[in-house]
Amino acid sequence: MTLHAISIKVNGQFRAATVTSQMTLLQFLREILRLTGVKDGCAEGDCGACTVIFNGRAVKSCLVLAAQADGAEVLTIEGLNGPDGELHPIQKAFMEMGAVQCGYCTPGMIMTAKALLDANPRPTRGEIRVAISGNLCRCTGYSKIVSAIELAALRIASLKAEDGSWEILGKGKCIHHE
Repeated sequence: MTLHAISIKVNGQFRAATVTSQMTLLQFLREILRLTGVKDGCAEGDCGACTVIFNGRAVKSCLVLAAQADGAEVLTIEGLNGPDGELHPIQKAFMEMGAVQCGYCTPGMIMTAKALLDANPRPTRGEIRVAISGNLCRCTGYSKIVSAIELAALRIASLKAEDGSWEILGKGKCIHHE
């Protein structure tokens, strides 16, 4: 069994470990770092429950070997909250639009939405549907999820600031800090 020393920036913090050649990024995140918001749904890349942002792109962490992630930057659902633990506008929109039922797919959906909105701040409904097509949800259907991503896009667009700060105040009320 070959071992690899890796260093990955996860949720803004450098994390080092020794991993086997067969360990996936999903296993590393869940078993070594105990970041259980990353879900193990299928281990085959079909469901999207394990989606994280890897070097700026949404990837299914079950399809990436931990050794391949050496030197990478990874963002998980645990790293999405603001500095005081406040919910990200995408998380808030998912809650408000009822886009969460059992919650198993939610972290992967939210991370996919984050990557989409980072790359395309004003996506159409069709572009949203294409972006989340690799994420399965067996509870909600997808219309509330699409609506939540649309709402988040509108809020984020109105909250953009040079320092990336944002704040949500109750239902639909937003302020941005300069």
